[in-house]
Amino acid sequence: MCGICGMVGLDQPQAMVRMMERLRHRGPDDAGDFSDGPAHLGMVRLAVIDLPTGHQPLSDEKKENWVVFNGEIYNYRALRAGLQKRGHTLATQSDTETIVHLYEDKGEACVSDLDGDFAFAVWDTRKRRLFAARDRLGVKPFYYWHDGTRFAFASELKALLTIEGVSKDLDLEALDAYLTFLYIPAPLTAFRSIRKLPPGCSLTFQDGRLEIHRYWEPPVVTDRRTLDGLELDRFVRTELQRSVEARLISDVALGAFLSGGLDSSSVVAFMSQASSRPVRTFSVGFQAKYADFDELDSARVAAKAFGTDHTEFRVKFEAAATLPRVVHHMDEPFADSSALLTYLISQEARRQVTVALTGIGGDEVFGGYPRYQGVQHAQRYERLPLAIRRGLAGCASLLPESHDGSHRRLGWLRRFLSAGTLPTAERYLAWRTYVTPEMKSDLYGPAMRQAFVRSDAEEGMRSVLQRTDEEITERVHRLDLISYLPDDLLAMADRMSMAHGLEVRVPFCDHRLLESLAGVGMSRRMAGGSLKGLLKRAMRGIVPRELLDKPKQGFMAPLDAWLRDDLSGMVSDVLGPESVRRRGFFVPEAVEALLDGHRQRKVSPHVIYALLVLELWCRDYVDA
Repeated sequence: MCGICGMVGLDQPQAMVRMMERLRHRGPDDAGDFSDGPAHLGMVRLAVIDLPTGHQPLSDEKKENWVVFNGEIYNYRALRAGLQKRGHTLATQSDTETIVHLYEDKGEACVSDLDGDFAFAVWDTRKRRLFAARDRLGVKPFYYWHDGTRFAFASELKALLTIEGVSKDLDLEALDAYLTFLYIPAPLTAFRSIRKLPPGCSLTFQDGRLEIHRYWEPPVVTDRRTLDGLELDRFVRTELQRSVEARLISDVALGAFLSGGLDSSSVVAFMSQASSRPVRTFSVGFQAKYADFDELDSARVAAKAFGTDHTEFRVKFEAAATLPRVVHHMDEPFADSSALLTYLISQEARRQVTVALTGIGGDEVFGGYPRYQGVQHAQRYERLPLAIRRGLAGCASLLPESHDGSHRRLGWLRRFLSAGTLPTAERYLAWRTYVTPEMKSDLYGPAMRQAFVRSDAEEGMRSVLQRTDEEITERVHRLDLISYLPDDLLAMADRMSMAHGLEVRVPFCDHRLLESLAGVGMSRRMAGGSLKGLLKRAMRGIVPRELLDKPKQGFMAPLDAWLRDDLSGMVSDVLGPESVRRRGFFVPEAVEALLDGHRQRKVSPHVIYALLVLELWCRDYVDA
């Protein structure tokens, strides 16, 4: 695990020093750099595998190709053996070295052989070409800047901002998308001059020209696999166990985040089976007044069942100190409040381990979100006369917004009914929308209103939802895999863990697992209409029954309560009329109306949190 950076065609010797320093938290153990004429590569290293000789940048035998790499290659031992049979001489035991030798053999096609989580760049000294790639599901980040003749890249956006000439002009279309979804979808970033390389893509930069290629996308899901019943259950267990065990390679202490939910409990179950000593597990809880969000009891059940060395702690949230740090490390405006919890549990876990496995991705792979059930229900709901659906949509505003654990289902019902008259694609996007078009029409000032009018950030999502080669539930599943999972959940996991020099691994985000399940339709993955019904059935007898049967809770912060209590002073200051007027994005009176609506439980706390985070981010990244 590392932070990587580089540039081609820039005559700024100190820029590499600044970029590497800005990435230091990602790699506190080592640093290295390489220069070859117009090309410069740099890395900061978190030592996990091959501690003595894993220094980067690293080259092949002839010193013709040089690589910097962030991530883990889980099949590197098999790749290494194959390379040696073909006559390659490898000087280290690191997974990094396999990449540069594969590139020597296969060129850009090398990426297809890699099984792992990765972002890397290879400088080819003969062809004077930079080749870079990001893993299939976007576990590892890759930001880049290209001005038509020059190119630079880094693991985090903040490093690129240290380069002279990189514009800090905001991309208002990206900010509009952020307010819609609470994150910025790839390839957009908050700055017009910087982009994210999408998951499953590679790029080449040569003679000033940048080309991006897609080498992988999620497989088409069709319900064609003939396995059923016990055979299918065994198949699921075998594939998940393989993925977990592959992610146990490490020369440093390793543990797991344990929420007590099905996904993390399944990961810990297979870790425990493969380990000769108790697995170190970590859970986060809350003070008594936030009991609706606490899963410590469930985590204890799992920890006891699997005999783990368990650590739990309760959040003592200091808003003025914690939230600005979270905003800074996320690089871009990001309003998924789970980032606060991920930041805190990563900080705690890093005291004992360097690597932690999590259950991220289980909901996307096995159908664990209530909105997946909503898609199924919507198909039946459409049979009602349009007049009835219109009437129910009009009544939906009478229901309260989701503001704490006890009202979540009413919030879901409000969204379901409100979108009940829309076409399929628009309906699902409406469920995923936080600051709605109606809100934006009142909220936006002139500049943001123009961005809103010309925004096409949602068109790619619509095209996925309008595909004809998959059923609607499969299309929803695909969209979450290519957008919400990498740009929200995995981005959050990477930034919040690496803020503390902790590597996070995600067994459910294994491309071979996805490909092996491509013949099992979402209706079977949600057996009997139950969220993750197939996974629950497969893990019965391994995961304690009380954890299989408990309602889904999710890894959530008590956001509404925090906004009314711990964060109330910050909200008043940051979103006050003078502050809003100075920034110029929004109409101050409209912001005040949203704050009033939140106080009356008519406006979602996520809307207020999104506005709060955006202003804090601007103060850090724009004003500074």
